[in-house]
Amino acid sequence: MVSIILILIVIAIVGLVVATSIRIVPQAEAYVVERLGAYMETWEVGFHVKVPFMDKVAAYVPLREQVEDFPPQPVITKDNVTMKIDTVVYYQITDPKLFCYGVDNPIKAIENLTATTLRNIIGDLELDETLTSRETINTKMRAALDEATDPWGIKVNRVELKNIIPPEEIQDAMERQMKAERERREAILRAEGEKKSAVLRAEGNKESLVLQAEAEKEAAILRAEATKEKEIKEAEGHAEAIRATKKAEADGIKFVKAAEAEGIKSIKNAEADDTVIRLKSLDAFAKAADGKATKIIIPSEIQGVAGLVSSVTEIAKDVKPTTKANK
Repeated sequence: MVSIILILIVIAIVGLVVATSIRIVPQAEAYVVERLGAYMETWEVGFHVKVPFMDKVAAYVPLREQVEDFPPQPVITKDNVTMKIDTVVYYQITDPKLFCYGVDNPIKAIENLTATTLRNIIGDLELDETLTSRETINTKMRAALDEATDPWGIKVNRVELKNIIPPEEIQDAMERQMKAERERREAILRAEGEKKSAVLRAEGNKESLVLQAEAEKEAAILRAEATKEKEIKEAEGHAEAIRATKKAEADGIKFVKAAEAEGIKSIKNAEADDTVIRLKSLDAFAKAADGKATKIIIPSEIQGVAGLVSSVTEIAKDVKPTTKANK
């Protein structure tokens, strides 16, 4: 019975030793293994077995990129302004053996190295340059830290200045300066706005005057055209009236001539003798003599008729008084 118990104890001990000797390294990690206190090898991802009581996993090293946020460090600029700057360092372990044996407490070493490097870089810059040269400072620090941490098996990928905290009096001065700058920009913008407004008003007045002048010009042209058309219409109407008058006169003359021709034709058809013709001639002569002419030439053909008419007139005058006396 005792032997069975001893066998079970031995089996349990052997099982425990075997179990503790088996290691499975996960992704993005590495194990540093020592044998009898000395570095033996570095285990990568996978299944590994160590020698019991001789081998020991000295360190579990993460291979992922890591971030360390260091507290603000006091630094002095070239123009003797003290400020505080805190940094963020992105690093990755590339060699687990060097990381374990290269330096004691690597994170503390990186923090101190970051502080000293930052003081050296800021000491060569003035306050304004420090506030406006973040990218330059980041680049210089990354190069310096990467070179210094290479023997420790550490790769510095990036360094960022998280905060730059100047003294309170500098902050007040900067705020006053920014306020004055904003007021100056506001005044400039206001002046430019007033200038543009004045220019726009002037251009508007100019365009208004131009449009008004063009409107007056067009109105004058229209009035002149209307007056011209009116005068043309009046002239055409006057000419039409003259043509109508002339036509009426011509029609009247034609009518008179036609009547005279008809009268002559009637006389001719009536076979009037010479005496009647001479009487008509005398009548026409009397009408002609009714004008303002001072000299009248009497044709010989109607002289006899004229004498006859005169005799008849004298007889008529003698007959009229005798008749009155008889009464």
